[in-house]
Amino acid sequence: MSQQYDFGMVGLGVMGRNFILNVADHGFSAIGLDTDTAKSTALHQEGSGKPVKGTTSKQEFVSSLKSPRTIMLLVPAGGPVDAVIEDLLPLLDKGDLLIDGGNSFYTDTNRREKYLSEKGIHFMGIGVSGGSKGARFGPSIMPGGPKDAYGIVQPILEAVSAKVNGDPCVAYLGSGSAGNYVKMVHNGIEYGLMQLISETYDLMKRGLGLTNEELHEVYARWNTQRLQSFLIEITASIFTTDDTLASGKLVDAILDRAKQKGTGKWTSQNAMDLGTPVPTIDMAVTMRELSALKEERVQAEKLYGTTSAISGDKKAIVDQIEQALYFAYIITYAQGLAQLTTASEEYKYGLELETVARIWRGGCIIRAGLLEHIRQAYSKTPDLANLLLDETTAKEVNAVQAATRQVVSYGVTSGIPVPALAACLSYFDAYRSGRLPSNLIQAQRDFFGSHTYERLDREGIFHTEWE
Repeated sequence: MSQQYDFGMVGLGVMGRNFILNVADHGFSAIGLDTDTAKSTALHQEGSGKPVKGTTSKQEFVSSLKSPRTIMLLVPAGGPVDAVIEDLLPLLDKGDLLIDGGNSFYTDTNRREKYLSEKGIHFMGIGVSGGSKGARFGPSIMPGGPKDAYGIVQPILEAVSAKVNGDPCVAYLGSGSAGNYVKMVHNGIEYGLMQLISETYDLMKRGLGLTNEELHEVYARWNTQRLQSFLIEITASIFTTDDTLASGKLVDAILDRAKQKGTGKWTSQNAMDLGTPVPTIDMAVTMRELSALKEERVQAEKLYGTTSAISGDKKAIVDQIEQALYFAYIITYAQGLAQLTTASEEYKYGLELETVARIWRGGCIIRAGLLEHIRQAYSKTPDLANLLLDETTAKEVNAVQAATRQVVSYGVTSGIPVPALAACLSYFDAYRSGRLPSNLIQAQRDFFGSHTYERLDREGIFHTEWE
């Protein structure tokens, strides 16, 4: 009888191939399936000497797996996932486990789990973050679905995940589509942080006139301090990369038109459905859309002029920008985690935010030193409605809010857009306001549409004939 493998992977692109090699590195045998012979061959070559095999035959693939079979799919979200499921289904047995490791929309995961459970097949949606390098050497993994199914694959996922102080950056998160939902919000936070970093870059590049070398030094220094994070780390590296097709640094030759795959937009849309404010993520999505209007922006610059320099002590202003970015990091995580709190209640996920923060500390794109502080906050108060209600976090925020106000004013007075930084500040100011001007909005709604209102001094629903 031919070798029976512990783990199967469908989709041998860079992510799938790297993940399966990671599995093999940790003592598990694995077989990969791809209709592209070149990708199957690449796995064979890269996995030389390891207990891995590539094939283009689905029959060989399924028959070569130990029972109950554990099969992970790393194929594009949407129709391709359904197509692979339907292709494999006739060959599977009851008790087998299918895992979708792509960025599937959470409602698709719910539908697939229901469909497959009726056929006796386990189905899990798991988020995998860390890019191709993370897949190869240790990603953050966010599993959701039937808890008994997680037990089948738990040893493999714990082995291949990133580790922080020996703790694996993977944990069972909750039922149904919990894993895909947490990954979606992870990506929304990622959108927010990337936009915030780009705004600090703009303030220092256009506003202060810092060179690429100076920018590298600033971000590299920040990465050794409280802003230590993967995104700050790679930002520092970007400014040292030479352009191989022309003179100068590569970053200056890249078109300022940011693309997106949709997960940030999904986060924003679903937050609106849940009634949970995430304005930093909303603005990050909006700015990617605005960046696409390159030709219009060039025309508008001719009509309205460009930016002016920020005057003052450069070193002091850079320090203020660091404080503002730290403030905004905290606010952005707070918004995303608040959305997870609301979603967990609405969709019955049973999420533990301490666990989410713990597995985000390593492997994933939004990993940051700050996440240990966040983990501690939720460990101390598991039912914390919002990170901003944690007293330790409040001290951190209060220490940097004055600098944040100053930095936003630099952007406004110099004409350099800082919409995500401003959104963080406005969210904070609104969240800490015991009274907002929404009473006027309710009066207006009742005036023109008889929509009624509530009162501060007595219970009940009221309506006034205003004219």
